[in-house]
Amino acid sequence: MADLRAAFEIGGIAVPPGSRRDVEIPVARLPTGTGISLPVSVLHGRRDGPRLWLSAAIHGDELNGVEIVRRVLRETDPRRLAGTIVGVPIVNVFGFLSESRYLPDRRDLNRSFPGSVRGSLASRLAALFMSEVVERCTHGIDLHTGSDGRANLPQVRADLDDAETARLAVAFGAPVMIDARLRDGSLREAATRRGSRVLLYEAGEAARFDRESIRFGVDGVRRVLSELGMTAGPGPRGEVQPLRATATHWIRARGSGILVLETRLGARVAVGDSLGTLSDALQRRSAEVRSTHAGLIIGITPTRWCTAATRWPTSRSAERPEPPRTTRSA
Repeated sequence: MADLRAAFEIGGIAVPPGSRRDVEIPVARLPTGTGISLPVSVLHGRRDGPRLWLSAAIHGDELNGVEIVRRVLRETDPRRLAGTIVGVPIVNVFGFLSESRYLPDRRDLNRSFPGSVRGSLASRLAALFMSEVVERCTHGIDLHTGSDGRANLPQVRADLDDAETARLAVAFGAPVMIDARLRDGSLREAATRRGSRVLLYEAGEAARFDRESIRFGVDGVRRVLSELGMTAGPGPRGEVQPLRATATHWIRARGSGILVLETRLGARVAVGDSLGTLSDALQRRSAEVRSTHAGLIIGITPTRWCTAATRWPTSRSAERPEPPRTTRSA
């Protein structure tokens, strides 16, 4: 019976079955003495089930995930939930307040896991998140956007060699799912080593909300909740059949100039296709930037100037092997 299910404890707070509780977990204090805390919302279902965390803004300027977490929490009724959702819409509170990807000491939080309670600010925040959130959960979805002026097509990155993780990646239903290696110091690596199944969702660009990226993310999370049996009935119908990518490549301009892109996110390209034109300020010299791979455009740096041969990537393509052969195709 629902009354026999134990409460979910986090940050010293007990959350009864069938309820939602918002918790502020202390992180640090500013020089003024003002406290900074980790905002967490827990939806603890009446029935047993998986425990899923949703995290966003590990990079403080990546905003789409913030709204994804808020909407999923708002639209989910804990009285009808099996299991538990732990929503953390803003992990890097310091970066969020300063509109920065990084922490005040310029450390990247997503290269600081699993962290240490005696380490830097980033390391301590990572350790807090691991102990209070990850270690209490069985699954996780970490939400990101493109960085450094880049825009990403909605995509899921995961260990697709793990059958359970691959099942959830397919259920999420993003246009692309990438079999991505684990990065040292990342939340996904640290949580995977602790036994959690983790999806990483990337869509849109930093420092702004993107309606379509948010919609894809909310629907994807809802489909995962359904796939895990945490919510009743099927999730929203997927719009596309996810493309499984085994490799990605940046295609970079080979000279300096002003780049005008002629491709877009989601475009399919073949080897030799024109991606854009690079020219100097008076257009005395121009050259086409052509694709060196066949695949799908999953990331771009919007039109901008290029100062060196390898400084600015122009686009990123995801390649898919055509089963069962090993040759690659678009």
